[in-house]
This record gives sequence, C-alpha cells and structure tokens, in this order.
Amino acid sequence: MRLADFILREMETILVQWETFAATLLPAAVDMKSLALRDHARQILLAVAKDLSTAQTRDAQSEKSMGRAPSLIGAPETAAQTHALLRARGGFDINQLAAEYRALRASILRLWIDECLPDAPNPDDVIRFNEAIDQALAESVKQFSSQVDQARNLFLGMLGHDMRSPLQTILMTAQYLTVLNAGEQVSVAASRLIRSGARMQALLNDMLDFNRTRLGLGISISPTDVDLEKLFADELDQLRAAYPDSRVDLDAKGDCRGVWDGRRLQQLLGNLVLNAIKYGAPDAPVRVAMTGDERQVRFEVRNQGPAIDRMTLHRIFDPLQRGLNPEDSYNADGNLGLGLYIAREISRAHGGEIDARSDEMETVFAVSLPRSL
Repeated sequence: MRLADFILREMETILVQWETFAATLLPAAVDMKSLALRDHARQILLAVAKDLSTAQTRDAQSEKSMGRAPSLIGAPETAAQTHALLRARGGFDINQLAAEYRALRASILRLWIDECLPDAPNPDDVIRFNEAIDQALAESVKQFSSQVDQARNLFLGMLGHDMRSPLQTILMTAQYLTVLNAGEQVSVAASRLIRSGARMQALLNDMLDFNRTRLGLGISISPTDVDLEKLFADELDQLRAAYPDSRVDLDAKGDCRGVWDGRRLQQLLGNLVLNAIKYGAPDAPVRVAMTGDERQVRFEVRNQGPAIDRMTLHRIFDPLQRGLNPEDSYNADGNLGLGLYIAREISRAHGGEIDARSDEMETVFAVSLPRSL
C-alpha cells in the first residue's frame, strides 16, 4: 500500500498515537484535552498525504530539501505554522515541538512498514514522506521562534515602560535628600542612590532602544538644528567629571552644524568614548576629532591600546557583545553589551554610517553624518 493511502486510511490510529505522545510533554500538556493535544495534527497529515500524491520535479525536491517549499496562494499560514503558534502560546518549548514531529515520523513509518510486510515499503514514498515531515517541521520551528521572539520583545517593552515611574521616584527622592542638610551620612547615601539610579536609567534606556530595534521600529529620533561641536563639548565635560583619571581631548574643524537629534548624538559619542576609556591604554588620551564639510560632518574617537583582532572587529557592533574579553560580564563591566550596537543604530537613524578599524597603534571608531535627513 502506498504511504499516502495508508495515512488517509489510518488517520484515527495515527492521531491517537500523536495525542498519547503529546500528553507526555509536561508541564504544558498537563491540563490539555484531546482536541488541544491533537491541535492541527489532522490538517498536517492531510497536507503530508497530499504532498506524497503530488508529482514532484527534481528542482522542486531540491528546494523542499532546503526548506523552501512554495507557499499556498491565499493561505496566510500552513497547518504546521498554526500548530507551532498555538503550541508556543500553550507553554510548550521548541524541543517539545520538534519531539512531536520526531514521534510522528517514527509512528507512521512503523505502522506502515508493518502493514506492508512481507513486501518491502516503496522507497520513493519513504523519501517523499521524510521531505514532507522536514518541511512541516521547518515551518513550525520558524513560526515558533518568531512567536517567542515577539512575546519576549513585548515583555521587555512593557517591563521597561513600567520601570520608568518607580525609578524616577527613587531619583527624585534621592535628589530631595541631598538638599535637606540632614547630615553627611544622609548626603553620602543620597549621592550613592543618584549615581546608582543614573546607571539603572542608562541600562533601562539601552534595553528599550534595543527592544525597539528588535521590533523593527528603529531608534526614535527628533531632529532639530544643532551645533554638534557645542553638544559634544558638553558631553565630554560630563564624561571628564565622571572619569577624572581619564584624559579626553576634542578637536573640531569646519562647520559642525546640522539637522540632527542632539541628545541621541551625545548618547552615540558617549558610548564610543566610554568604550575607548574602558579598553584603551589608561595612560594615553582618548581623542575626539570632528570635521565638517558642505555635505556631512565626520567625527572619530581614537584610543591607543591592544589591537582588536579581525574576528572581534567583524562583530563588534553586534548586540550583547561585551568588548574584547569574552569573559566580560554584566557584573564586571556594568552594562548590557549594547553600547556599540546602539551607537550604530543611532547613526543609521540619521542616515549615517559608522565603522571601526584597529591595529597595534590605535583603535578608531569613525562616524559620518549627512547634514540633514
């Protein structure tokens, strides 16, 4: 008997085995009824049987083997994609999702081979069946991963939004304590709260910016007419106050005025300079050089220190990277590994570019910004 005919004839037997296995996937399946356990299994099996009964060219077979089977016209989701969506919402993990397909494959082949005995099963059916199951699995995994990513990003967005108010309350209370003249101990404690709150605020802002980019929204900017030289001088003054042991020089040439989001560009510069302070030679200055011409403003942040190897340099703007040392952690460096990633996204939001180069002499991060968006 051909496999497609067997699947259609033994549909209920196969579904019972699917349901029995799905019930073992705990804790998600603990309270699920039969209909939920069988979720879209019948439609998936019908799609597999139809695929087995459809003529297939060599090119089509090759495309399917790489997970590129054509989508049905007018169908927003396949049964496998809908199944993955509901499993993700039901609390299953991706390993359990894959296990369902692994169990389904084994169950059908075992039942069919027993039915075929003493004759050998059709080898073409076995190949086509494995292709169809692999395609369904690929569709499910892709949809499941997308759903998990979306849920995580929405959670981070809500978490960041809800954390703003209590954090602002802490900072305002600490600032109020500093002006009460309630004694040195209270003032020292309040100053410590302000510094810690400012660090938390910076981390929160990085997380929210990162989350926006993962949702496809990009970094939000509000461009106005600004003098970048003045804004950068103000930002560097604050950094010098925060890092009194580090020397940071600014050299500006030409017209550095344009239409940009000044606060965001101060954030970009701050991220680059903090990176240079952290990883540069402690006895050498960090140099910021700005040059303005008719079309754009270009600035570079230069520091001496160990050269960045080519592999690290290639991924240095990737999110959640923490510099040169792979053993760096949040507790060690006080950040989420998002500084350079956010710097790149800010430059992109302004229609600009950022790149990095490094050798034994120095490391340079260069940013080019068009004068107007």
